[in-house]
Amino acid sequence: MNQQEEDRCRYRKSDGGKNPIPGPRKAHPRAWPTSSRARIALAHKALTISPLCADAYVLLAEEDAKSADEALEYYRKGVEVAEQALGTKRFKEYAGHFWGFLETRPYMRARAGLAATLYAHGEINVAMSHYQDMLTLNPNDNQGIRYVLARCLMRNGDTDALKKLLKQYDEDGSALWLYTRALLAFRENEPSDKRGAELVKKAWKANSHIPAILIGTKKAKPSPNGYVTMGGEDEAAHYADEWGFDWLTTPGAVDWLTRIVAEMALSRTERRSFH
Repeated sequence: MNQQEEDRCRYRKSDGGKNPIPGPRKAHPRAWPTSSRARIALAHKALTISPLCADAYVLLAEEDAKSADEALEYYRKGVEVAEQALGTKRFKEYAGHFWGFLETRPYMRARAGLAATLYAHGEINVAMSHYQDMLTLNPNDNQGIRYVLARCLMRNGDTDALKKLLKQYDEDGSALWLYTRALLAFRENEPSDKRGAELVKKAWKANSHIPAILIGTKKAKPSPNGYVTMGGEDEAAHYADEWGFDWLTTPGAVDWLTRIVAEMALSRTERRSFH
């Protein structure tokens, strides 16, 4: 596999939508220096030149803020100035196609950072409101907002809204989405339900490491750099970290999952032996 092919198979794990996910591993679009001190200095300088530089506020929130409250203020200011930079006319014109227009991206990055920080503060409902608005602005969801919104909805126990979100993106073939759909199907139906079993099969094909990590027969191997490989052990570790609690606290769910996976593995072995 060459580097280009390898990059296509990697994406940044969910960070609240501050960076695009899924998608190829690549440098962040903001061309900041490598030194954190230099980046912070440049961000302050950028704001003296252009007070509407939202990305500067995002960087300061990520690297210069001394507290979560200070980070929130930076993000809020970033959202405010990004909206001013776009203007009311373009904001309305681009609604439904945000991120597709380069000038909308600073706004989306700042708002994603704001929502993620609110979520970390425990203000889940406020964070969800931001995430839902962002999906309205950009239904294509280049930032992976649906993944963090799904976590918010599960944490809030809003099953109906979670089902609606999963259905909205039912063509998403990622392991993160398929395993979550399978879990919800198990919760909603009998263990013998064929639809749930089919979702497990699709999920296992997307990433075969997740069941073993959930039952503890395989050690989780988190990504060392924030990027995970589709179908890889680092992706499995990320999913188990985000959703493992929900699987383990749903009576019978992990046993159901591993039983279906074991049957699939046995069937695959028998087919190989036959050939």
